[in-house]
Amino acid sequence: MIILKDIELRRGSKLLLGDACATIQPGQRLALIGANGSGKSSLFAMLLGKLHQDQGDIEGLSTLRLAHMAQEVHATDLPAGEYVWRGDQQLADLLDRLAACEAREDYTAAARIHSELEAMDGYSAERHTRLLLQGLGFADEAYERPVSDFSGGWRIRLNLARALMTPSDLLLLDEPTNHLDLDATIWLQQWLQQYPGTLLMISHDRDFIDATCERILHIEQQQLQSYKGNYSQFEAQRAERLANQQAIFEKQQRRIAEIDAFVARFRYKATKAKQAQSRLKELERMQTVAPAHADSPFDFSFPVPDKFSDPLLRLDEASLGYGDTRILNQVELQLRPGSRYGLLGRNGAGKSTLLKSLVGELPLLAGERSAGEHLRIGYFDQQQLEALDMEASPTQHIQRLSPDVREQEILNFLGGFNFRGDAATSTVAPFSGGEKARLALAMVVWQKPNLLVLDEPTNHLDLEMRHAMEVALQAYEGALVLVSHDRHMLRNTVEELLLVHDGCVEEYRDDLEGYEKWILKQLREDKPATQASSANEPSAKEKRQQAAAQRERLRPLKKRLDTVEKDMARVERELESIQQKLADTSLYEVARKNDLAALLAQEADLKPQAEALEMEWLELQEELEQLEAS
Repeated sequence: MIILKDIELRRGSKLLLGDACATIQPGQRLALIGANGSGKSSLFAMLLGKLHQDQGDIEGLSTLRLAHMAQEVHATDLPAGEYVWRGDQQLADLLDRLAACEAREDYTAAARIHSELEAMDGYSAERHTRLLLQGLGFADEAYERPVSDFSGGWRIRLNLARALMTPSDLLLLDEPTNHLDLDATIWLQQWLQQYPGTLLMISHDRDFIDATCERILHIEQQQLQSYKGNYSQFEAQRAERLANQQAIFEKQQRRIAEIDAFVARFRYKATKAKQAQSRLKELERMQTVAPAHADSPFDFSFPVPDKFSDPLLRLDEASLGYGDTRILNQVELQLRPGSRYGLLGRNGAGKSTLLKSLVGELPLLAGERSAGEHLRIGYFDQQQLEALDMEASPTQHIQRLSPDVREQEILNFLGGFNFRGDAATSTVAPFSGGEKARLALAMVVWQKPNLLVLDEPTNHLDLEMRHAMEVALQAYEGALVLVSHDRHMLRNTVEELLLVHDGCVEEYRDDLEGYEKWILKQLREDKPATQASSANEPSAKEKRQQAAAQRERLRPLKKRLDTVEKDMARVERELESIQQKLADTSLYEVARKNDLAALLAQEADLKPQAEALEMEWLELQEELEQLEAS
C-alpha cells in the first residue's frame, strides 16, 4: 500500500500540490489526470525519487520494485532487442556475468549462472522481447537494429517496451499511447489488463483509460481527488460533486449575506450585540466552499470556409508510394463538403502515405489527383510542431499568416486556445509539447480550411483540449480526414471509416468496436505463430544441457590449443635466441667451428618443430570453429 500524507510539492514558486493525500492499494490500476501543468509529471518524478516533496510523507514505496517509461532515449549502438531486455536488471547482470565466466573459461561458475537463469525463466527473455516489439508495431528485423537508427517516436516505443520488460510491483507510465497508432494502443490495452502489479499512468485517452483503469486520481486545485471507476464514471461522479458543491456554495453565500446584513444592522445595538457576535463566530467557523470552476479554458470553433468546391478533392486509380516502391494501389477517393472519414490500419499500412498524397506533399506514382478550384487544405501532423519558429510568439505566428489583421483580433482568437496574457506574446521555445500542439492547431484553424487532414492531432493534448476539439470538429462544415489512436475522438467526429490494408483503401463497414475485435483476433493469430516457432526451440533445460555438452566437447580442444600455443611461443623464443647468436661474426672463426655446428644443428631441429606446431594449431583452430558454429 502506498500512502501519500499531506504532500506539498512545488516547482519553483508554483504550488502544484498542497496538503494532498491519497492511498493506492496493491494491484490497483489508476489513471492520474489533470490539466497540463497541474503537476502530473512532477508527481511521477517525486514517486521515482527524482524530485523531493516540500512537505509531507510517502509510505510504502521503499519495498516496491518500480518500473517507469522514460520520455527520452539517448542514442546508443545497443541492438533494440538487447536495449529492451536489459530493462530486466537481474537478467542483464546474469548474462553479463555469464559472458565474463565463459571468456575466462570458468565453467563451474558459468554452470551456476545457467541454473539461476533457468530458475528465473531467463531463457525466454528473447521471445518475450520479440513479442513486446511486435505488439508495439516493430518489424521483425528491428530486434537487431541499433537504437540510434530509430527516430524519436520509435525510441519512445522502445522505452515503453523496456518498461514493460522490467519486473515491477509498481508501473508508472507517462502518456504511453502518445506515439502509438490505434493497433498498438489496442495491444497495449490488452497487455495492461493482464499486468499483476499496481499501475499508475498519465493518459488523456479516455477510451484507453476506460479499458485499463479502475480508479481515477484527479489533480484539481492542488489536491488529489480520488474517484472509483473508469474515466466515464469519473465524469459522472465529478459532475454530481460539482453540482452539489455549487449548491452548497450558493446556500453558504445566502447564509453569509444574511449574517453580514444582521451584523451590519445590530452589531452596535446593545440588545442584539451578543447575537451579532455569535453570528460572526458562525461565519468564522463556516468552511468556505469555492465555487465550481468546471468551465474549460478552451473555446474555439472552425470558421465557415469562404468558398467550397464540390468535389473538393479526388483520387482516381491512384498508386501511392515513394520512388519505385508502391504502397497503395488503385485508390479511389472523393472528398466532398461534409465528408468525414476516419482512417484505420496497422502501422506501416500506408495511412500517412495516403494523407501526404491527399495534401500534395507526395506526388502520385500513377493515376490522377484532381483538386477543386476553391480547395483550401488545413494539414496537421507532428512535424508541424517542429516547423514552429521557436523564437517567435503565438501572436507573431498568426500575424505572419495574416499581416493585415488587428493584433487584438489575434489575441481574442488565441485566447480560445488558452494562450492568454504573456502566453500569447512569449516565445515558443519553452512551451511544452501540448502547448506547441495547440499553437499548430490554432494556425490550422485560423486559415479557414474547407478540407481538414489531421494525422494524430491529439498527441500531447489534455482531456479538456481534446473535448474542445471534438466539439469544434462536430460543428465543422468542411471535409475531414482523420487518423487518430483516440477512439473517442474518432467515434464522435467521423461518419465513415476507411481501412488501409494490404495495399488497398476500402470502406470499413463495421464500427470501432468491431475493428478492435478484428485487431485482437489478428494478434491472437500472430501470437501462436510466434510461439510455435519458439516451441520448436529447445527448452531452457535442454539449452543448458546442450551448452554443457558443447563445453565438454570444446574443453579438450581448447586445452590442447593452449598447450600448442605455449610450445609455439617457446620454440619461437629459442629460434630467435639462436639467430641472435648466429649473427655474431666471431662465431665463424676456425677456433669456434664446433660452436657454429652445434647452433646450426639446434636450428635445424627447431624449424621442423615450429612448422609442425603451426600446422597443428591451424587444424585445431579450424576444428574449434566448426564445433562452435554447430
